Amino acid sequence: MNLLISIIIPTYNRAHLISETLDSILDQTYTNWECIVVDDGSTDNTSAVLSEYIKRDNRFQYHKRPDKKIKGPNSCRNYGFELSKGNYIQWFDSDDIMKTFCLERKMHFFDVSLDVVISKLSLFDFEKNIEIRESKIVSDSIILDYFSGNIAWYVSGPLWSRTFLTTKTFLFDESIINCDDWDFNMRMLYCNPKYFILDESLTFYRKHIESLSKNVEKNHFEEMKKVSNLLDKHLILIKKNKILDLRKVIIHILNYNKFYLKEAILKKDKMQYFFLFKVSNYCIRYNFWKILLKIWMGKISYPVFGKTYYFFKDQNVE
Repeated sequence: MNLLISIIIPTYNRAHLISETLDSILDQTYTNWECIVVDDGSTDNTSAVLSEYIKRDNRFQYHKRPDKKIKGPNSCRNYGFELSKGNYIQWFDSDDIMKTFCLERKMHFFDVSLDVVISKLSLFDFEKNIEIRESKIVSDSIILDYFSGNIAWYVSGPLWSRTFLTTKTFLFDESIINCDDWDFNMRMLYCNPKYFILDESLTFYRKHIESLSKNVEKNHFEEMKKVSNLLDKHLILIKKNKILDLRKVIIHILNYNKFYLKEAILKKDKMQYFFLFKVSNYCIRYNFWKILLKIWMGKISYPVFGKTYYFFKDQNVE
């Protein structure tokens, strides 16, 4: 089976890194691909870099995000999908690296009954030239474990069937920036895709100073607030689709907000009041009165005793 794969890459000011990514695509043992790079308004020499690759190989395409579209990687991914012609869709990031046999291995396990094949990623520190760890993708409870962060596919782990994606009302949510891959993969999972888990690392995921995790740290509690609100949205979807044990989902959301409430209290950050409201609201709505009492005892007593662990430890999901 030698069907076309569309590799869709959003990019923004990654001219110093994207060559490594594009070289890894050129080196693929599976050769029937098109690579669509969508520029989100770069101010560096990304255009010149892509021009050289297009001269070398006409399987590369370079497009600029239309002005009428919202700025952000999700808008670029959706636009890239509109332009694509492949039978299969491989989302990818402009600073990650495909192992030489990445596409070939995924296509080897694809058949007409499947909607997606998922492989692991190697989280790699290119500055120190060391592998940090491999992502975890195997689970007996895929949706719950993905929701709670026990497994992760990232954006480039899955290779999707175009047929499956075209049946969806929308793909990437252009209103969010962080956790966009988590949000996308969760919404796809709600649609019950037929998947194959390839427990093999096929991509190097770059961990470096400009990575999202570093940017999140800079605006720590503001970003965690956005994630908290995103969890609320997914709770509504889960209720609607009736696909998970609702109590386990609520407990996870409650524990998430409790954790950042504790962190905000310890750092005397004003965002503690946002998380305190969130925790209190969930406790009242779902009758976790003992937890609510402990939280408020911890909030009130911390300035006096300086201890939080007992009051803020996680609720068991069992």
